[in-house]
Amino acid sequence: MSDQPLLDIRDLSCRLGTVAVLDGISLQLHAGEFVSILGPSGAGKSTLFRILTGSVAKTGGSIRMNGNALDSETRPFAFMPQRDALMPWRRLLANAALGLEMAGMSRRDASAEITPLLAEFGLEGFERSWPHELSGGMRQRVALLRTVVQQRPILLLDEPFGALDALTRLKMQRFLEALCLRRGLSVILITHDVREAVLLSDRIYLFSPRPARIVLETAVRLPRPRTEPGSQQTDVIAIENRILATLFEGEDQP
Repeated sequence: MSDQPLLDIRDLSCRLGTVAVLDGISLQLHAGEFVSILGPSGAGKSTLFRILTGSVAKTGGSIRMNGNALDSETRPFAFMPQRDALMPWRRLLANAALGLEMAGMSRRDASAEITPLLAEFGLEGFERSWPHELSGGMRQRVALLRTVVQQRPILLLDEPFGALDALTRLKMQRFLEALCLRRGLSVILITHDVREAVLLSDRIYLFSPRPARIVLETAVRLPRPRTEPGSQQTDVIAIENRILATLFEGEDQP
């Protein structure tokens, strides 16, 4: 891993109207690294993604890519929201190709780009399926394929498995871990699931309640794979407990 971060955020602040949302956020992402952001609801985690993708302006701080100031015209991020956002009038292949089409590629070329990847994402044979014919896990695989195929330097995943049942969620975590290892993806994940963050991440940042500050940064130095049943449960639980202790520090007991 290079010493120079792929993404370097320093002292980032943001106000939305009269509300201070982010207050001096500093975090880094290196090439091939998986970073998770945890924190209470409403802390500003999604606002950080909105700043990175250009839909909200920062009020202070700096964002650098490979040592250079982030170009406001060229956003090196592929974003996957919590909901799969599949269009009901487009079949699976057309939905997966949508990001490429929006980037200017023809539908025919986008489909040709997508087709060889269907087997890797467990979607081969479902090219002409409508979204309503797919399971929740398959819909999320389509959304993830749509995000990955854009070949942007950084993936931004905002609670991508939050709406899934527990078993499907675990399967998707295992799939994502294997995909990241295989492809060397650089990922920032927003999640409320502490166990998910520990299983998937190289580093975890914990946000305070709004205005968000970073109250904990912890490295997860455990061998992979971690999502296999029974893998390193004692070590995973120890890290999870440290995060939970910080998260609940200072809160009133019920």
